[in-house]
Amino acid sequence: MLHFTKLQGNGNDFILIDEYNEKIIEDNKKAAFALKYCDRRFGIGADGVLFLERSDMADIKMQIFNSDGTQAEMCGNGVRCLSKYALDKEYIQDKARVETLAGVLPISLRREDKTWISVSMGKPQFQRTQIPAKGAGEFLNIALHGYEVSAVNTGVPHAVIFVDSLDDTKFLSIAPEIRSDPIFPKGTNVNFVHVDSRKELTIRTYERGVEGETLSCGTGSVACAAVAYRLGKTGNSVKVNTKGGELRITIDDDTAYMEGTAERVFEGRIKLI
Repeated sequence: MLHFTKLQGNGNDFILIDEYNEKIIEDNKKAAFALKYCDRRFGIGADGVLFLERSDMADIKMQIFNSDGTQAEMCGNGVRCLSKYALDKEYIQDKARVETLAGVLPISLRREDKTWISVSMGKPQFQRTQIPAKGAGEFLNIALHGYEVSAVNTGVPHAVIFVDSLDDTKFLSIAPEIRSDPIFPKGTNVNFVHVDSRKELTIRTYERGVEGETLSCGTGSVACAAVAYRLGKTGNSVKVNTKGGELRITIDDDTAYMEGTAERVFEGRIKLI
């Protein structure tokens, strides 16, 4: 029987498999595991699967597979959930470093009514070669599918679109088209953003790999804050409202910091077939 833990960060939910002390799922079977058990009707149900492992270069290592079986470089809400679990298991202390495919991320944790996790997300990358996107230079306010689109890599690629209204119809029809536009060789996540004030944003995110809207996206929240700050729409510190809750994003000396909560939902056992 395989033990798993279900966690969520702002409603972005994950199955966590603890491989800190032993390998549970072979690497070549992780994608199939995610595809099967993320199913919300015939599996456990989740936006993705987190595999927690030991690291040779940091305190812990995270592998993440989306619900469609693809592997992601990083996930902001995922790294918070992984860190929450690792703190509870005493694998890490209040300050630690997490290895991801997007690099090693420093984190710090504090306990109040909930566990708050701050993640140093690195430097947002605006150059097209780093996103990646076709062409040269920065990807800011480019005409695409009838919108002005900006793009940035905050661990994974994100398209950011500022709108007057977070309308269901437009979001759900346009986001998939931009997500798969050929200008993004590896595809992209898509964010619609409403600027509430100089200190506050409200966003909706269509996630690559989930192929639908999620209640929250950590890297997407960082992307929206980074683009808004770069275009002069906000200051360097903002509250980002997602459907699943708020995140606090700060851009300091070109480094982005994300703070939010993470919680255990339940634990269980499954018989691998």
